Amino acid sequence: MRWLFTFFVIYNIFTYNTQTTAAADLNAGEQIFSANCSACHAGGNNAIMPDKTLKNDVLTENKMNSIEAITNQVKNGKNAMPAFGGRLADEDIENVANYVLNKSENGW
Repeated sequence: MRWLFTFFVIYNIFTYNTQTTAAADLNAGEQIFSANCSACHAGGNNAIMPDKTLKNDVLTENKMNSIEAITNQVKNGKNAMPAFGGRLADEDIENVANYVLNKSENGW
């Protein structure tokens, strides 16, 4: 009986105690992109470094085709891109990363 109780406790911990991650808000990501990123990245292009676009093939080639990679780049900046970690909330950065990846996969 004790074994059965322990099994149910452990089962409930693993099945009911998981947090669901909120789906990314692509509309919010688009607004954040328009307000903060489009000056340099309009249409997925790059006005500063023309070969470093947000197009799917370039993101893939540079191993930037994941939410984690894009989020890291937006938070910390790199080369000519400034860091937005101090200016944007983590949720905003995640939304814009999802927006960028979605747009790149769909051809801007």
